[in-house]
Amino acid sequence: MPVIGLIKEGKVPSDNRVALTPKQCRYLLDQFPSWDIIVESSPHRCFKDKEYQKEGIKVVDDITAADILLGIKEVPKDQLIPQKKYLFFSHTKKAQTYNKALFHAMMDKNITLIDYECLEHEDGQRLIGFGFFAGIVGAHNGIMAYGNRTKEFTLSRVKEVKDYMELIHTYFGLKLPNIKIAITGSGRVAHGILEIMNLMDVQQVEPDEYTSRAYAYPVYVHLKGGDLYRHKTNNIYDRNDFHTHPENYNCLFNNYLKHTHILMNGIYWEPSIAPLFTMDDLKEDDYALTTIADITDDAYGSVPCNLGDSSSDDPVYGVNISTCEKTAAYMPNGIDIMAVGNLPNELPRDASRYFGEQLIKYVIPDLIKGGNKIIEGATMLDKGKLTQNFSYLEDYSKH
Repeated sequence: MPVIGLIKEGKVPSDNRVALTPKQCRYLLDQFPSWDIIVESSPHRCFKDKEYQKEGIKVVDDITAADILLGIKEVPKDQLIPQKKYLFFSHTKKAQTYNKALFHAMMDKNITLIDYECLEHEDGQRLIGFGFFAGIVGAHNGIMAYGNRTKEFTLSRVKEVKDYMELIHTYFGLKLPNIKIAITGSGRVAHGILEIMNLMDVQQVEPDEYTSRAYAYPVYVHLKGGDLYRHKTNNIYDRNDFHTHPENYNCLFNNYLKHTHILMNGIYWEPSIAPLFTMDDLKEDDYALTTIADITDDAYGSVPCNLGDSSSDDPVYGVNISTCEKTAAYMPNGIDIMAVGNLPNELPRDASRYFGEQLIKYVIPDLIKGGNKIIEGATMLDKGKLTQNFSYLEDYSKH
């Protein structure tokens, strides 16, 4: 009988999201009576132990009886259970140095690692994730930061509301000034941002109109790959070629920079991709940008003035345009950066429901039955051994 275990989050600061909600656990047990699900007791989880118990799910202090362990964030090395199958966001796909020791610990303990981030459709589109709610919370925080700077309106924090439905009600009566907002990306993060734009009654305009017209109401432009990148030689955007050889492409965001008050960045980035702009671009006299919600949150990445994570408790910091140094937010010669790494944590119950639905739809039944090509493609370690799909991490995997 397969046993699924929901682990308590051990990373500090603690994350309160969960892979499966109590009702989703109940649904799985009703659909698959031969399974068992156990939940490791946690004081921090957004769904309390008693909510799982109410659905007839066993809450335990010792999770070692589970065959498959579901978490969210990285599992601390000393909490890894040898010879288990884990699913969580390991943040090792890009050979992140700060998680190299964790990767080695999983190898040493003969662990099978399936990374949520690597679960993809054949065309590379991510299968599951929290991106939609990252976009929602990040967009809200970006608008909030602009209001704090300009004093033209006030928004409270997302985490002060009970859930997403209550958040929507906070936008009734909100009137934004005549601002221009640039949104980058085409995935779930961007979809979440667009949801907030619609709720706040910000109107979409085409890229050429965005740069050539003034408006008497707030507007946004949605910039995808073809709007942002051109090949250095033939001046064409080819999606497949861009994803294979991004170093051959220039970024065109500078065309929009001087017209943009708020940038909401939801675009995928890696070191070979050109940044949206440079710090020198911000020193020009005629740019309008004062607020950046860097929702994809790559330090020194697509947004070069992202100097590292801000916290959920203090989500916005400033960067001095002249010195490129971090300052307090909302300073006269600064640009404000919202760069929180765990944005969905501000709507944890909604985000967990959304995530669990995707897991049930695309992953868990096939995983129990022995897997499929998608799961195989996301398996970074098989009983401690680096898999063929991730052979490019060979140097990273060496002790």
